[in-house]
Amino acid sequence: MPEETLDPTLLSLLACPQDKGPLSLVRTQDGDSVLYNPRLRRAYPIDNGIPVLLIDEAREVSEAEHEAYIAQG
Repeated sequence: MPEETLDPTLLSLLACPQDKGPLSLVRTQDGDSVLYNPRLRRAYPIDNGIPVLLIDEAREVSEAEHEAYIAQG
């Protein structure tokens, strides 16, 4: 599976559609990248290099995942 990366400028412009705050690019245990909102503990998928910033597509993050994502940031 190819590594997903986002341009730093694009990443700085992206915001959570729910609270309008900044997102972090983090790696999941599976090696995929997601955009993570630590305030709401929600992860947004990246599909073929394209962020999917739809509230309905985000998933809740467990406490263990949250701690791992915070450690990356």
